[in-house]
Amino acid sequence: MKDNQVSLKPVTIVISELVQQGKVAEYELWVTGVNQAVAQFPGFMGVEVIKPRNPQYLEYVVIVRFDTTEHLQVWQQSEICINWLKKTQSVVVRQSESRQASGLELWFALPDNIQRQVAPPPYYKQVIMGILAVYPLVLLVNFIFAPIIAAAPYLLGVFFSVIAISMLMAYPVMPNLTRLLTPWLYPSVKEKR
Repeated sequence: MKDNQVSLKPVTIVISELVQQGKVAEYELWVTGVNQAVAQFPGFMGVEVIKPRNPQYLEYVVIVRFDTTEHLQVWQQSEICINWLKKTQSVVVRQSESRQASGLELWFALPDNIQRQVAPPPYYKQVIMGILAVYPLVLLVNFIFAPIIAAAPYLLGVFFSVIAISMLMAYPVMPNLTRLLTPWLYPSVKEKR
């Protein structure tokens, strides 16, 4: 991308950290504080914290979303962010591994340390996930916005529906549905942890 161009795509950073045994309460206080700090920055769209399922393997996954790469970089390069990240050094076993992604590629994303060990879900499972997400959203959007859609010209109404469904699919529907169905999508994840 050229310096004078601005990225208008939403971007997500996924951070996974392995917390020391006995430091969970301290880490969760840190998560609360850093979430409050990042929420004050321009372009911040939301954060999701996935807590560990295995009490013997305390890996937290923090997913932070910004509206543009530029806004994410402003946060990452800020003194506030740098200071918050330094505070985790006393409570984590392994420092965060992060990667940036945008758009639909996060729909089936797992933390980096798991992704390296697990193949993507089979095509038929991805199709089933799409149906589980899209069908209820189509019904919901058509029900809620029926007066607007009916009043608009047909193509404009369909366009509005597609925008609403796409926004909800990218977040919160697919990330949460993927997390909920991880054991089915990635049956070997538990074994490999």
